[in-house]
Amino acid sequence: MPAITFIHPDGKSERVETSGGESVMQAATRHGLDGILAECGGNAMCATCHVYVDESWLARLAAMAGDEDALLDGTAAERRPNSRLSCQIDITPELDGLVVRLPERQV
Repeated sequence: MPAITFIHPDGKSERVETSGGESVMQAATRHGLDGILAECGGNAMCATCHVYVDESWLARLAAMAGDEDALLDGTAAERRPNSRLSCQIDITPELDGLVVRLPERQV
């Protein structure tokens, strides 16, 4: 069962066990993790599930689609080169151990 480590802005880390077939956003909300709002429910329409992917994991992710790229331009927190929408990151066994940092705010 793959696991994701979420690092909060205060440095606290939280490890979440996931099940296959869900996104990083779904795993976070299913576990009640603070810092992922997911107002649109994972439809890539709101950018309230913005995360910073640890640089060592970026190459393992699927390419970013144009709609995700456009939404990241309007995030509440600074967009960085490693910014992604967690609803667009599908969890696979290869992503076991993924580390993402949560921005200071989503809205």
